Amino acid sequence: MNFKGLPETVSLFLCYKIMQEKLRIAIQTKGRLNEGSVRLMEEAGIHLIFGSRNLVSPAKNFPLEVLYLRDDDIPQTVAYGAADIGVVGENEVLEKKEPVEIIKRLGFSKCRLSLAIPQQIEYPGPQWFQGKKIATSYPGILNDWLAKHQVKAEIHVINGSVEISPGIGLADAIFDIVSSGSTLVTNRLKEVEVAVTSEAVMIRNQNLSAGKQAILEELIFRLESVQRAEGKKYILLNAPDDKIAEISSFLPGMKSPTVMPLAEKGWSSVHSVIDENDFWEVIGKLKKAGAEGILVIPIEKMIF
Repeated sequence: MNFKGLPETVSLFLCYKIMQEKLRIAIQTKGRLNEGSVRLMEEAGIHLIFGSRNLVSPAKNFPLEVLYLRDDDIPQTVAYGAADIGVVGENEVLEKKEPVEIIKRLGFSKCRLSLAIPQQIEYPGPQWFQGKKIATSYPGILNDWLAKHQVKAEIHVINGSVEISPGIGLADAIFDIVSSGSTLVTNRLKEVEVAVTSEAVMIRNQNLSAGKQAILEELIFRLESVQRAEGKKYILLNAPDDKIAEISSFLPGMKSPTVMPLAEKGWSSVHSVIDENDFWEVIGKLKKAGAEGILVIPIEKMIF
């Protein structure tokens, strides 16, 4: 924070106040969103203190505390300022329409909200839903989809076990979260329309203090350092000097490969970063170009 121009006593007071502030983050009480959130914070070096039946867990080495809530309560809690930020499924943000800001996509708990109908029914298109009864826990998103396709249907709101509705005659179709699709198959349903895709996102209250905003920026910096390293490998190899240009063309790295001469004349060590998805293809090219002693190491963090 920049307090240039302020009297020294005022600057010291503001610094002290900021140091006393804590950022409160709301996460899901249990489930995949909880596990992904806690894991991401641990990887960012933020260690939580867990107690029995606690609703709040403070961090012991970072000015942050975790508030555990139901997933669908998090957008409102952040909007009203009871929590400063939250990790929640994007589907809940879209459904609740609370005045919160999505500040970061976190890349886990990916799913989609889809319409599904009984397997034996032939599906001609969105107009099939005209006049039908649809069971869902997400009436807001479903209403938006129906309006977009100019379809009028009866929405039956259910909290939990939406997928059994057609089988017991409660509804003609369902609108629900789909991950693998196995639950639909079990209930003899088929996915016919995807309304929105979703993943875990970080949301913020729109009126954070300067101190809490500074803490949030540090938190995001740490999280991004962890995320950049996902799917990346650090590679070291030995190469003849006359092959370095060719080998370097396969290894762009973050900017360019690092090349260091070896004790043996005519040879150098080349260091770079590669994407795990391209790993075996790149290794084949490197060996063909004359690379030897290839060593591959996992990366924990990448800081720019």
